[in-house]
Amino acid sequence: MITLKKILIIEDDKNISSELKELLENAQYEAVILDDFINALEKTLKEKADLILLDINIPYINGEVLLQNIRKVSNVPIIMVTSQNSEINEALSISYGADDYITKPYNPTILLLRIGVILKRTETQKEIINYKDLIIYLQKGLIIKDNIEIILTKNEMIIFNYLINHQNKVVTRDELMTDLWNNSEYINDNALTVNISRLRNKLKSIGYENIIETRKGLGYILS
Repeated sequence: MITLKKILIIEDDKNISSELKELLENAQYEAVILDDFINALEKTLKEKADLILLDINIPYINGEVLLQNIRKVSNVPIIMVTSQNSEINEALSISYGADDYITKPYNPTILLLRIGVILKRTETQKEIINYKDLIIYLQKGLIIKDNIEIILTKNEMIIFNYLINHQNKVVTRDELMTDLWNNSEYINDNALTVNISRLRNKLKSIGYENIIETRKGLGYILS
C-alpha cells in the first residue's frame, strides 16, 4: 500500500483552500484543510503533515507568527502562499524559516513543482541522520564513526532510528513492536529482545556501551 504525502492547507478563503485541496489530490497527495484557527499551532502539529501551505492573513494569528511558533518545535517544510506580493513579507517569511514563498494568483504547475522539489529534498535529508559523532545512513543500514563502518540489519536500524527520534524518553516495547509492524517487519517479543541485544553489541564495538538502558517494567531509553 502506497502512503501518500500529507499536505496541510492553512488558508481562510474557502474557495482557495478547496481549489488547493483538489489540485493536491489530483496530484496524488493527501490534502487536509485547517478551517479552525483557534489554537492553530496545536492543531497544526497534531496533523503531522509532510508539508504545510500557509497563508499570512489568517484569523486569530498572523501566518508569519504561526510560522515562527511552528519553527520552535518542528522542521516540517512550509511554503507561504499569500496575496502579499511584498519583498519585505517574503524576506521576513524566509528569515522566519519558510522554505518557499509563492504569491497569489499562483501557477498550479509551478506550485506542484516547488512542492515536489521540497519534499524530495527533505526525503534525501532524512536518509542521513546524526547521533553524537555517528553518521547514520538509514536506507543503507550503515553507521560510520571515523573510518569504521558498522552494518545494521533492517530491524536493528528501525529500532535505533526510533530510539534516536525519542532520545532521552522511555520507549516501550509495544511502541517498538508497532514501529516495526508499520515498517512491514513482523517480529515477536523474543525477536525484539534479540534485536536489541545485537544492536547494543554493535554499538559497543564502536565505543558506545550502555547507551540503550533498560527501564524495568517500562521499556528502553537512549541517552
